Amino acid sequence: MKQTYPWGHTRRFNDFPGHIRRLFNRRVQKISLDTGFTCPNRDGSRGRGGCTYCNNQTFNLAWCELEVPIREQLDRGMAFFSDKYPDMTYMAYFQSYTNTYAPLENLRQLYEEALAHPRVTGLVVATRPDCVNDEILDYLAELARRTYVMVEFGIESHLDRTLLAINRGHTFAESVHALEETSRRGIRTCAHLILGLPGETREDFLEQARVVSALPVENLKLHQLQIHKGTVMARQFASNPDAFTLFSAEEYTALVVDYLELLNPAIIVERFVSQAPAELLVAPRWGLRNFEFVARVEKLLKERDTWQGRCFNLD
Repeated sequence: MKQTYPWGHTRRFNDFPGHIRRLFNRRVQKISLDTGFTCPNRDGSRGRGGCTYCNNQTFNLAWCELEVPIREQLDRGMAFFSDKYPDMTYMAYFQSYTNTYAPLENLRQLYEEALAHPRVTGLVVATRPDCVNDEILDYLAELARRTYVMVEFGIESHLDRTLLAINRGHTFAESVHALEETSRRGIRTCAHLILGLPGETREDFLEQARVVSALPVENLKLHQLQIHKGTVMARQFASNPDAFTLFSAEEYTALVVDYLELLNPAIIVERFVSQAPAELLVAPRWGLRNFEFVARVEKLLKERDTWQGRCFNLD
C-alpha cells in the first residue's frame, strides 16, 4: 500500500492542482489579465528601472491586451482552454506588475468586474509586499468571505542584500509584515521566490526554506533564475557571467528536493519552475516543460525515499 502523507494523498509533495481539485471538485484554471498597473520601483516612488531580472513580456499571454476590457480578456482566455476541459471553472488572475498599486476605488471596479463573470470562481492578485495597506486588505478580506481570494506576494529572497542588489525596493521585513497582515484577515497567501539570484548560495536557499516555513504562507511558487532579454540582469550577465551561477536541470532538481525536505508540509506548492518564451530567454535553456520538470522532482523524491517536510523543524 502506498504511503499517505500529511496533506492526505500519495504524492510526495503538497501539490496545488490536487489541493484545488479537492477544494472545488473540478479543474480550475487561472486566466491572466493585464489592466495597466505599474510598480513603485518603476515610477520613482521607490526607485526607477524595475527589478533587474524583470521583463513582463515573458508571462503576458495572447489574450492579455491592455486595451481589451476585462470581460473580453476573460472570455478569450476561457476560449483557449474550454475545448480541452469544457467543465473547467476559472480564477481571474491579476498578474502583470503590481496589482494593488492603485486607489481602492479603482481596484474595486477591476476586481468586481472580473468576479461578475459567471464562470469566474475566485480572484488571484499578484502584488508586492510594500503595496498593500489596511484599506486594501480589509476590502480583500470582505471579498474572501464570499469567494476564493489569494494574494500572491513577490518576495523573491529572504536576504535584504539580495533585494537591494536586484532593485526590489522593499525589505524582507516588509514581506513578513504583509504576509502576517493578509493571513490575519483570513485571506489566502502565496509567496513567490526565485532560487539562484546572484550572490546567494546553496546554504542560503536551504535557510530560505526554513524561514518561509515559519511564516503564514499558504501557497508557494518557486522558480529558477532565468536571464531575460531586455533586462538589467541580461546586461550584467553579458558583462560579467562569472557573477552568476545558473543551474543545470539536474542541479536544480536536486536543490528543489533538498528544499522540499525542509519545507513545512502544510505549505501548498504551486510550482517549481518557470519557462520564458525562447525568443526572450538568454539562459539557462533546459528545453523542459513544467510537467516534465515535476516528473523529475517526483522521480528523485522516490529514489531518495523522501518527501516534503521530512526534515521540517527537526532541529
